[in-house]
Amino acid sequence: MEAFRTGKGVAWGDHHDRLHSGVAAFYRNAYRASLLSEWLPALDGVVDRLDAGIDVADVGCGFGHSTVLMAEAFPRSRFHGFDTHPASIDAARRNAADAGVGDRVVFDVAGAVDYPGKRYGLICFFDCLHDLGDPVAAARHAAKVLAPDGTVLLVEPFANDRVEDNLSPVARLYYAASTVLCCAHAISDGGNLVLGAQAGEARLADVFRKAGFTRFRRAAESPFNLILEARR
Repeated sequence: MEAFRTGKGVAWGDHHDRLHSGVAAFYRNAYRASLLSEWLPALDGVVDRLDAGIDVADVGCGFGHSTVLMAEAFPRSRFHGFDTHPASIDAARRNAADAGVGDRVVFDVAGAVDYPGKRYGLICFFDCLHDLGDPVAAARHAAKVLAPDGTVLLVEPFANDRVEDNLSPVARLYYAASTVLCCAHAISDGGNLVLGAQAGEARLADVFRKAGFTRFRRAAESPFNLILEARR
């Protein structure tokens, strides 16, 4: 109520930890179903590079479910998960240890505009770019630390570009969550550009164009997600 009255927003870490666990479990199922079998193969040449061995950044990794899945599938690559929420990073480290991939996965507390550079062959944003207060700055940092032939994988909630084309049960769920979670966090994070969970492909493409990327395409989609590929 205070956030709605004042417009100050609500940071992710200020919510109850049951929310963090619930959101992680919700998205974990989608990643298990589609990340390895559909989304990564839809990217241009990425699976071959993962098989050969590259550095991968998972920005806004949360509990690390997406990071661990990739680490299990591609033992020659090295995975780096970053999140600003310390409790989520602790959970991600436990998940990596339980999965037996601690030798190739590192999790650290860091933001989307200041995580360390490794010349990453792949940088992933799983359902998190729209939560950031300055997504353009996050995309610019990705461009800075990306390897010359690297790829950005952007997974975002499915949305058409026009509000009137989003009148579906899934979109209504996402609009509701966006109001109380996504937009509220982006406002608390500076609010330079509050995309919300229903940003749509055109607005997301504009973010990456402003950050200096020259190639942006929809690689795949599902009823719940847009899977987008950006390259410099």
